[in-house]
Amino acid sequence: MAMDQHKLRTLVFEKTGVRIDIDDPVFALVALNEAVLEDAVERHVAAIDSATRELLRRARDAGGLPPERHRGHDASNELGPDDAAHAGAAPVAASVTAPGAGSATTHRDSSAVHITVREWRLLAAAAGVAVLSALLVLAGQAAFTKPGPTAAQLRSLQEAEQLKAAIDRLDPKLRAEVRSQLPR
Repeated sequence: MAMDQHKLRTLVFEKTGVRIDIDDPVFALVALNEAVLEDAVERHVAAIDSATRELLRRARDAGGLPPERHRGHDASNELGPDDAAHAGAAPVAASVTAPGAGSATTHRDSSAVHITVREWRLLAAAAGVAVLSALLVLAGQAAFTKPGPTAAQLRSLQEAEQLKAAIDRLDPKLRAEVRSQLPR
């Protein structure tokens, strides 16, 4: 059994004040729970491994990862350094070259990212669409919304009206004195 029964007994006593014996049937339930949990974890790990292999296969089929290299063992769910770079699993220093620009080095790093002219054009088009969309949203918001007073401003206006009404009810001499004290 993977659990420490003495440690569990102490924990139960500290938390509840109940003393249990090592031969208590509650430990049978704990062992059963541990076995069920272990089985569930094994099934989930197997499902995750299967999904990872399927995801890697699809990424390779789509051209997002280089073809699988045979390493002498079943490593279909392991990423190599090149695979990790393409999958985004680890930060990799990437060299991005502008269209038409040549590389000053003769050795090309296998983890470097090289963007083609077509990809630059697509990136520029996407950026243009994003900027135009943002401008359209801002223009629509400006055209269809009227700036109105906020709730705090409305409360302040109501209080001012109440104060004005209260001042108007004062006798004329006191009202003149209060109005002379108000800022203009």
